[in-house]
Amino acid sequence: MGDLTTFETIIIAIVEGLTEFLPVSSTGHMIITQNILGVESTEFVKAFTVIIQFGAILSVVCLYWKRFFRLNHTPAPAGASALKCFLHKFDFYWKLQVAFIPAAILGFLFSDKIDEMLESVAIVAVMLVIGGIFMLFCDKIFSKGSEDTVLTEKKAFNIGLFQCIAMIPGVSRSMATIVGGMAQKLTRKDAAEFSFFLAVPTMFAATGYKVLKLFLDGGTEILVNNMPALIIGNVVAFVVALLAIKFFISFVTKYGFKAFGWYRIIVGGTILVMLLLGYNLEIG
Repeated sequence: MGDLTTFETIIIAIVEGLTEFLPVSSTGHMIITQNILGVESTEFVKAFTVIIQFGAILSVVCLYWKRFFRLNHTPAPAGASALKCFLHKFDFYWKLQVAFIPAAILGFLFSDKIDEMLESVAIVAVMLVIGGIFMLFCDKIFSKGSEDTVLTEKKAFNIGLFQCIAMIPGVSRSMATIVGGMAQKLTRKDAAEFSFFLAVPTMFAATGYKVLKLFLDGGTEILVNNMPALIIGNVVAFVVALLAIKFFISFVTKYGFKAFGWYRIIVGGTILVMLLLGYNLEIG
């Protein structure tokens, strides 16, 4: 199989599929899982944890395909320019791109720093706890939102700014964007669904950038040798993410985020205690 055994590939992919769209940090959980399995942090393994997000992307497109592949057929504002008419027709995709811009810029500028932070289990643990404490109160901090709230370009961009916080391992892209949506007066359900949609360009770009970077660094042979792991990983992540999305939308609409907050605190706190007791959990 190459750098990963079939068992390691499946386990890491299951963790990715389960956690990518839950507000618990998929990256953080994959780092922790990698450590538990004793998987060395090679260039391929780093790339693998990003590339298998492609399978999770496809789960969103598959589950929401009727809403994802849609154009705005309502009349454009009177007197609108040709550009305004075009943007009006592709309103959904335009707002996704507006929300994607902040992460695209910062991700490109600080790619190496982000990779460096991915090595630290301590950072993941601390951010899991901090994020967990916040989630205990976020339902009270933000109003329930209104189903009549219109997602404007400004609101989409603001959600994109929240997404940038998730570049710190352990924060959770899902949590950051959902909270960003709720801060813009979206309902929990609408904020979660926009978070899923925003994951498509964000994760597609991250996957593409990681593959391109590996190619440019002479990693073609690494990808070819580990192709079975990539295929298995993406398939497993796709199937598991489908189930996770259905569960999450139903759960968070009914119960909110408190349960996820406690989960993050327990996991992050346990890791911090182990680190303080002298256990070596850092990835080599």
